[in-house]
Amino acid sequence: MNIPSKGDEYAKLMENLRYAQEHSAMLAHLTADESPSTSQGWLAISEMFKLVQHKVTELATKGLH
Repeated sequence: MNIPSKGDEYAKLMENLRYAQEHSAMLAHLTADESPSTSQGWLAISEMFKLVQHKVTELATKGLH
């Protein structure tokens, strides 16, 4: 069994955040015709995940050195 490292955990977290962002964007696309307001909500969530990715990267670069 491998002992997890900060770098490994950061990579896993970023991968999951990227997936969440991509899925939110796809939901925005898929709901655009039936409900523009819901679509805009999913798009906003997608953008929030991008912001979270940026903030996680900022935090990780301070703590991974």
